[in-house]
Amino acid sequence: MSDHVDIQTAKRFFPLFVSYVIDWVFIVGIALIGYGFHKVTPNHFPFSLTDASISLPYTEHETVSTAVLVVVALIAPAVVIVAVAVVLIPGSVGVSRSRAWMLKIWEWNAGWLGLALAVAGAFMATEGLKDLYGKPRPDMLARCDPDLSDVGAYAVGGLGGLYEGAPTMVSWEICRNRGDKRLKMDGFVSFPSGHSSFAFAGLTYLSLWLCSKFSIGFPYLAHSPVALDLQGQKREYIRNQGAAPPVYMVLCAFVPTAVAFFISASRWFDYRHHGFDIIFGSVMGIAFAWASFRLYHLPIMRGAGWAWGARSRHHAFFKAIGLPSHIGGDNWSNVHDWTHATETTHQNIDLESAPRNLTD
Repeated sequence: MSDHVDIQTAKRFFPLFVSYVIDWVFIVGIALIGYGFHKVTPNHFPFSLTDASISLPYTEHETVSTAVLVVVALIAPAVVIVAVAVVLIPGSVGVSRSRAWMLKIWEWNAGWLGLALAVAGAFMATEGLKDLYGKPRPDMLARCDPDLSDVGAYAVGGLGGLYEGAPTMVSWEICRNRGDKRLKMDGFVSFPSGHSSFAFAGLTYLSLWLCSKFSIGFPYLAHSPVALDLQGQKREYIRNQGAAPPVYMVLCAFVPTAVAFFISASRWFDYRHHGFDIIFGSVMGIAFAWASFRLYHLPIMRGAGWAWGARSRHHAFFKAIGLPSHIGGDNWSNVHDWTHATETTHQNIDLESAPRNLTD
């Protein structure tokens, strides 16, 4: 009888399982598109031989190599997520052993989905923009070895030939190292900074994830319609609605972000990127991290450290138009199992803090 029930359960939830496998396939596809962009020869924007901003020396060894970047900003956060999910979840929630492992696996999956989407999205967007803009790196002239015997033959703009002191814009064909990949493929990809976007995507996501799991955030007073009426309470009751987390917890959560700042700064003193390239890449990485985190996880201070629940098996692949919002008994987050309990007890419950059904 038990085997029959297990088989029936597996059949019921197989479409839901497949839908999340497809999610992973699309995330891998996004990363592969980014890799394809990386292999494309970028545009080569014209430049001036007198431009001091692209006249810095070429450094052979980078402070943070691409391999180290991947380990620090992707592999290390993935390991931390697994460790915390396996060791600390379900926390103080009293559940059976099988239910506890379901929670562990789901939080692990949701944590990895958000991380993978953040870094894959940032990688694809960064590589695509690099190809389109074709902006010279700060050390481009050192890679170029320009042919100075006939600058006019390579001129494509500027008033250098008509007005003394005016710059002459030349094409990249003036470079005698055009066959060198360090110039052809890597010399004109300054904007935006890939190290910065990748580092901030993975490490900012990890900081947000740690803040969520350990309730590290600013104390707040709830403003939702189901919140208590704080105006009618005494001051001491209002003060006890929240408290600051320990400073060491705050520091631990933001160590990943500090590492991301170091990685992005290294691109400046390694002469690989201009300042705006680094700032733009960092902001883009933060944006991907925040969006991916919010897609899979409840708000930090109201979600008790949980990820959003699984999609409904009835809407694993598509949800048609018909409801005013995704809040409902058959929505993507699949909360209908606890809706009945809420209605029968007539208690005010914050939807974002309510128990989640991970199996239906």
